[in-house]
Amino acid sequence: MPAFSRQKNRRSGGDHWPGFVDALSSLLLVIIFLLSMFVLAQVFLSQTVSGQDEELSRLNETIDQLQRSLAMEREEAANMRLNLAQLSASLQTANLEREELETKVMSLESALREAQGNIANSQQQQGQIAALEGQLRDRQSKLKAARDEVQLLSQQIAALRQQLARLEAALIASEKRDKEQQAIISDLGKRLNVALAQRVHELAGYRSEFFGRLREAIGKQPGIQIVGDRFVMQSEVLFGSGSASLNPAGKAELNTLATTLRGVIGRIPPEINWVLRVDGHTDPVPINTALFPSNWELSTARATAVVRYLVSQGIPPNRLAATGFGEFQPITNDTGAEANRRNRRIEFMLTQR
Repeated sequence: MPAFSRQKNRRSGGDHWPGFVDALSSLLLVIIFLLSMFVLAQVFLSQTVSGQDEELSRLNETIDQLQRSLAMEREEAANMRLNLAQLSASLQTANLEREELETKVMSLESALREAQGNIANSQQQQGQIAALEGQLRDRQSKLKAARDEVQLLSQQIAALRQQLARLEAALIASEKRDKEQQAIISDLGKRLNVALAQRVHELAGYRSEFFGRLREAIGKQPGIQIVGDRFVMQSEVLFGSGSASLNPAGKAELNTLATTLRGVIGRIPPEINWVLRVDGHTDPVPINTALFPSNWELSTARATAVVRYLVSQGIPPNRLAATGFGEFQPITNDTGAEANRRNRRIEFMLTQR
């Protein structure tokens, strides 16, 4: 039993020693770390102190330079004060001299103004005299020019009076001739109006005779009628549908018209400037062929065909006129076959040119 206790104590003592060694090692490491940190701190501190010493040295050098500069500036300031004192003395002397000069200048200016006043008075008097002499010469020149102008105007007035007298005489003669001519023109106008009225009356008489003979010759044939001062023939009497060629029945009717017209025109005096106007009319139905692109061409072609035939029957061509109105001068504005038949026509009118 005692042997077992000693063995156990030995084992217990042996177990504490490794822990002690571990703790001692850890403490040693901490001490080494602290020593290292202390050494580093010393190194950094020495470097910082060294840098501060260098900076202090530079500051001392700068202070020395500033002190030397201050000494130089103080010396320059002393020199400047000395110069300023000298300049102040010179300025006072210059002010005194300036005051004296100003006094002299004022005296000279006063004398100069007095002299200038005298000179100006003298020059003004001389200038006034010269101006008066110039005005006198100018007035004398203007007076001479005015006299010459008056003389010229007197001559012109005399010439104008003579010319005016001639113009008055010519005007009186012209007014007399104008009155005579006005009387002649008035008389001629009256005669012309009377003659025209007579010619119109005569032509109206021949027109009435012409239409009266036509009425007797034609009678009451269908498609032919006399309306007022116009002789109307429906297109169906003279032409086929859409054609401008005269048919035999139409030529026969135109022969009667030409015979009647020849009998009348032989009695119309040559001084009556008459003409038989032939007017072509169509219905509003449009046409579009190679010969007749529209109703204008068809109505004009039919009127021209009638005129040519009348010329062939002995009617003087200078007494005929062909006119195409297309569908634009209808007799009636009604619609339908009967209205279209009435609007398709050839009209003859004996009138003055």
